[in-house]
Parts: sequence; C-alpha cells; structure tokens
Amino acid sequence: MLESLRPKDGRRWPRGQRFQLTPAGADAESAHGTAVREARAQGRAALEQAQRRWAEPLGVEPGDGVVLSQLRPGKRSLADLAEALADCGATKADVKASVDRLVDRALVEPTPVPAQAAA
Repeated sequence: MLESLRPKDGRRWPRGQRFQLTPAGADAESAHGTAVREARAQGRAALEQAQRRWAEPLGVEPGDGVVLSQLRPGKRSLADLAEALADCGATKADVKASVDRLVDRALVEPTPVPAQAAA
C-alpha cells in the first residue's frame, strides 16, 4: 500500500522518537478522510483517484494519508505506526519513508525525545 521510498538524506530518528500531526497535518488528515469516505461508495478506481488528487498538491504519496490517520489520536513512534499498519502490508521501512515525507512537508513533526530514549 505504501511505496517504499528511502529518504535522500539518510535521516535517522532516535529510538523512541514519537511523531504528531502539525495543524497543517490535521487539516490534511481531515481532507484525506473526507476524500476517502466520498470515494468509497464509487468503487476502487474512484478511491485511488481521490487519494492521488489528495496527495498531489501536498507533495506526498497517496498512501501517506493512512499514516496521517494513525497519528490523529496522538503521538506515536515508528514502531507503533508499523504495527498498526502491518495488516495493510506496510513494512517499517515503508512507514519510515512515509513519515520522512510528511515531516519534510510539515504535516508531521517529531516530538521532543526523553533523554533516556535518545541514548
């Protein structure tokens, strides 16, 4: 479901790093949810098209909306996200690439890491 695209900068997040939606990310997540709900009744092709239309102006991948939706309830780590999306076929590398894109587009932000988790 999520495309496995490695970040060009080889970014590494500290162990225990959590992420949360930014205000722009909350708006994008809401727009994604609306687009998906409206397209679902029209079939798979309409759903995929709606996801592409949602993603394109944001500069993200269509599957990144699923990651945003998993961050809506609050702060989550890459491991939490990967576990939540495992049934969708997403790997930890897929989730990390998605989070990296969402951070680059200021839709998601890392939260401060507690000192013991960063070590």
